[in-house]
Amino acid sequence: MPHNADLICDISQTLPIPLEAHFSCRAGEVLAVVGPSGGGKTTLLRMIAGLSLPQRGHIHCGDRLWFDAEQSISLTPQQRHIGYMPQHFGLFPHLSALDNVISGLDHVPKELRKQRALDWLERVNLHGLPDRLPAQLSGGQRQRVALARALAREPAILLLDEPFSAVDKETRERLYIELARLKQQLSIPVVMVTHDIHEALLLADKMILISQGQMLQQGKPSEVLSHPNNEAVARQMGLRNIFDGQVVSQDIERNMTQFTLGDELIVSDSAPALAVGQSIRWVIPNQGIRFNAISSGRLCKSLNKLEVLIESVLVMGESSRVIASVVGIGSIINADVPTHLVHKLALVPGVQTTIALKSDQIHILSAQSELG
Repeated sequence: MPHNADLICDISQTLPIPLEAHFSCRAGEVLAVVGPSGGGKTTLLRMIAGLSLPQRGHIHCGDRLWFDAEQSISLTPQQRHIGYMPQHFGLFPHLSALDNVISGLDHVPKELRKQRALDWLERVNLHGLPDRLPAQLSGGQRQRVALARALAREPAILLLDEPFSAVDKETRERLYIELARLKQQLSIPVVMVTHDIHEALLLADKMILISQGQMLQQGKPSEVLSHPNNEAVARQMGLRNIFDGQVVSQDIERNMTQFTLGDELIVSDSAPALAVGQSIRWVIPNQGIRFNAISSGRLCKSLNKLEVLIESVLVMGESSRVIASVVGIGSIINADVPTHLVHKLALVPGVQTTIALKSDQIHILSAQSELG
């Protein structure tokens, strides 16, 4: 069975729900398909799996053509040799962990199935539990059985549908580590559907943002986060600090743009083609906002200093959500600040302090991104 085959997907349809997807996923790469529920993520996964057919386009895996609308070629899921892990794991309740894994191995000679299944249960850290029924396993263990069943097939591609939504937070963190470890051993494309940006940033090499069947942006998760194409992408990435401004000047050679926020002047380390006087929307991620004790004077050299009034502080464990308004302008800044820093800087409602916005983190959204 050929490994190291990249997946290339170029499909579209208008009915029953509109969907457009043009992307590739290389062997050994995790591609996260991220978007709100009902946005077309699971439909896309089913099309890659061969469980439903798009109206137009083609899907290749390595040198094999899985689907081609013009040539009326469509391989079944069995012919595509898919490893598929549905959202709620799809285990057979009456079969033991071992037999659940064996159930995916019809294509393997009978005498080899049991050993291969045991090997995979061991690889997902489930040795010692082969005889348990799903009901006797924890959520995290059930998930590993499902993963072992998908991988024991030695599939051409692994498809994960919201793989972590059915387990608690602690289990999820452990499984992230597990998947990251497994990823290094798997030389196949892994496509993971999730609505959780944090998950994509943690696990994926590449991501596609999809909404209402449309691809909004694709790229490395960190790049999409720092350079969203437009406001819809910024909001979907969880960016909350999006503001209006007006261009004052541009220095193309030094790659700098100056613009106003109310009567304050802000400098950004990027210079997309804009005209002086043009209205823009701009965004800054959480890591671009620095709170500092005024007494320490450490912000004195910074550009983009703003006086803010702390409106509210919500402590959420090690991190706190701080909401502040810009003095004299009223724009609201949302920031996640380490709780120890909140205490150290005595950030409480009613306190006025200074923040600095890092110029290299400010991203000017394309000017045509006003949402209709």
